[in-house]
This record gives sequence, structure tokens and C-alpha cells, in this order.
Amino acid sequence: MLNTISLQGRLVRDPEIRYTKTDIPVATYTLAVDRGYKDRQGNSPTDFIPCVAWDKRANWASTYLRKGMQIIVQGQLQTRKWQDNEGHNRTAY
Repeated sequence: MLNTISLQGRLVRDPEIRYTKTDIPVATYTLAVDRGYKDRQGNSPTDFIPCVAWDKRANWASTYLRKGMQIIVQGQLQTRKWQDNEGHNRTAY
């Protein structure tokens, strides 16, 4: 099976870095990716893709990446399913 993804877009905000209980750095950021066409009103539809970087890549992202920068991200697409405190099924992409 193949699970690879490449995205090019602009950072919506500076990456946020946090640390796990075992001190592993985790950076989260959102990438704004245009769909590559314009609608009837002349707007280019945009998808906002949440991204996560771990360990050395997380440190690098938090040091060098800033809001508005255009970047290319390569990685894997993952989903998670869980139930919230009210018993509703949730999915994260």
C-alpha cells in the first residue's frame, strides 16, 4: 500500500510547538492550499489542511517557518476516530 501526500501552500499562522509527556517535540500548523481553479465569481477555492511535524522536524518547523511563507509538505495522510465526552463520534484528518 502507498500512503504519500505532497502539498504546496501558505502557512496560515506560525507553527505551534508542544512537547509530549516524554519530551518529544510536536509542531502543528495549518497550510492553505488553493485548488488550482477559479469559480464563477473569480475566487480560487482554498482548503485549510492541518499538519503535524514530530521530533527534529518539529524543532525545525518552529524555528524557520512563519505565517505567510509558501512551503511544500511531503508526508502521510492519517485519520483518527474517537468519541468525545458527550458520546459523539468524531473524526480528525
